[in-house]
Amino acid sequence: MNATHAQLSAEFIGVPAEQLADGALLGGLLVAAASAAGLGGTHPPIVRERGDGGVSAALLLDGAHITVHSFADSRRVLFEVLAPTSHDFRKALDVFARRLTAREVHSDLRARG
Repeated sequence: MNATHAQLSAEFIGVPAEQLADGALLGGLLVAAASAAGLGGTHPPIVRERGDGGVSAALLLDGAHITVHSFADSRRVLFEVLAPTSHDFRKALDVFARRLTAREVHSDLRARG
């Protein structure tokens, strides 16, 4: 059975606090990541700045999504892309990796569907 979708998840460790709390930055990166991966979107991302210094944001697309959650207490960002396998997930990850000044990045790509 061939998978129709794939899921890329990544963890950015050691991200500066000012980037973790910047909802405009993280929301903009979601749009740029979708564009880089060839995922078109017609709606802006949903961005929620939380009281703990973190941000949760999601970009919902046709048959796909990209999400990001930042956590100030542990200086981490969790990133996920779920989309059809025909798209280049690494390009989406590269957008975040170039803009976030993380000490480490760990990622995993899995077939879904």
